[in-house]
Amino acid sequence: MARTTLPMIAAGEGGLSRYLDEIRRFPMLEPQEEYMLAKRYADYGDRDAAQKLVTSHLRLVAKIAMGYRGYGLPIGEVISEGNVGLMQAVKRFEPDKGFRLATYAMWWIKAAIQEYILRSWSLVKMGTTANQKRLFFNLRKAKSQLQALGDGDLKPDQVEAIATKLGVTEEDVVSMNRRLSGDASLNSPLRSDSESGEWQDWLVDDRDDQETVMAETEELDQRRAMLKRALGVLNERERRIFEARRLAEDPMTLEDLSTEFGVSRERVRQIEVRAFEKVQEAVKAQAREQVPAVVAAG
Repeated sequence: MARTTLPMIAAGEGGLSRYLDEIRRFPMLEPQEEYMLAKRYADYGDRDAAQKLVTSHLRLVAKIAMGYRGYGLPIGEVISEGNVGLMQAVKRFEPDKGFRLATYAMWWIKAAIQEYILRSWSLVKMGTTANQKRLFFNLRKAKSQLQALGDGDLKPDQVEAIATKLGVTEEDVVSMNRRLSGDASLNSPLRSDSESGEWQDWLVDDRDDQETVMAETEELDQRRAMLKRALGVLNERERRIFEARRLAEDPMTLEDLSTEFGVSRERVRQIEVRAFEKVQEAVKAQAREQVPAVVAAG
């Protein structure tokens, strides 16, 4: 789409706070106003109309991005990726279909953020050892069992208990917990002054309306179906390794799979990486094909 100028997110919590304050100044659009702007952009390529459509939905992007804090990625980068998805949604939005831009854009925003997370949580970043993978997939459940549900550092006894349970070092537990805790709690103050309010005060009402609940349920069902179809691109060995390493609640070790298939641990790792890439490409291909169908169904 035509170049759209958006507020920048400076590094640090202060930069994010300023960004949130800035985007709150962009007015929300009434349905008829949104429709007219979308028609102007769709029919005439009106850049000003596109700018207003994008900026009026930046708060939606920020709200969705906050839901992905649990992956330990800079929230500013997550928001930026969501903004890219928003711009793609505006580019493809068809106002005559009769629904609001937010309903359509939500899919594109989440898809952009999730793709960024997939790129960021590579095998290298997650760690290549079986213990590190076990820790990544099971830390949240272990914390829940200990009722350690906060975003801050774990207590020493909690660290020790989790390390013993998952067979990893205490240093690994502390490091992974910090990476998965995100950048800030929604209950943290926006600024240092006590009257600034909390992050959650800034967000719009979290109570989903019926349309949103239905859209999210449909999206979850679609993603499950897409993954199931994507697994069809794998041969029997690739699928076995992919499911054992990526989808199992307690992932198998490279050693166990190397014994099962009579190949080296390195070969199992290579097959796992290749299988992940094939599934990822298959899911992306399905997503590109399904977006027009989703729009038409609306």
